[in-house]
Amino acid sequence: MTAAPVLELRGVSKRFGAVQALTDVDLEIRPGEVTALVGDNGAGKSTLVKTIAGVHPIDSGAIHFRGEPVRIARPHDAQELGIATVYQDLALCDNLDVVANLFLGREIRRHGTLDHVTMEQRSRELLDTLSIRIPSVRIPVASLSGGQRQVVAIARALIGSPEVVILDEPTAALGVEQTAQVLDLVERLRERGLAVILISHNMADVQAVADRVAVLRLGRNNGVFPVSGTSHETIIAAITGAADNAVSRRRDRLATPEPDERPQEEQS
Repeated sequence: MTAAPVLELRGVSKRFGAVQALTDVDLEIRPGEVTALVGDNGAGKSTLVKTIAGVHPIDSGAIHFRGEPVRIARPHDAQELGIATVYQDLALCDNLDVVANLFLGREIRRHGTLDHVTMEQRSRELLDTLSIRIPSVRIPVASLSGGQRQVVAIARALIGSPEVVILDEPTAALGVEQTAQVLDLVERLRERGLAVILISHNMADVQAVADRVAVLRLGRNNGVFPVSGTSHETIIAAITGAADNAVSRRRDRLATPEPDERPQEEQS
């Protein structure tokens, strides 16, 4: 049985001056699923994510969380509901160690002073639970690889025990091994029952970890597709708005044998 959505957007619209960024967008996000949000540049992905995260309040439409209507007017509102966002720039402090980054703004105090022992213990427990491997929780973030920095940023988002985690291009500019490390973590978030929104331009990553793909085109919905059973060409066509593109033409060429490769009876 499909779980009820933890987050629902109904008819969400957003305008910036003369630019209509979003028009009547619907989106359902369910626990224990990875929903990939894809679209060309300017499709409205970033704007939609920022409306969910409270950066840009919606102009019209409705947002429901756990079936109840909610108003997300600022980032604090989203955090209070249980929505965590990891932006592409990660917003990590390079001069601080892993523990300090994980608890930045959520420091644990005892008798008025920072409880470094408890924060270090909880950091180790969280990273172990997520199978995140780093040399030490006490080394500066600046000394970590790109993949390690990304997983630390994702782990920090879990400190507040969110129900929805938004990942904005988490594998951008990462190598193959580092990308695999991040995608493994995305799968572990799903296994923990979290609802994950994955924004990505990399269709290989999307097809590796996503359950559903929601396509935006020119600020509007242009289809929601299950990853299982949906071809790469179908999703590309939804993104570009055209069935005839380089991907589909290459598929057709490969599917059609050259004249001298056709069976003898067809050539006679």
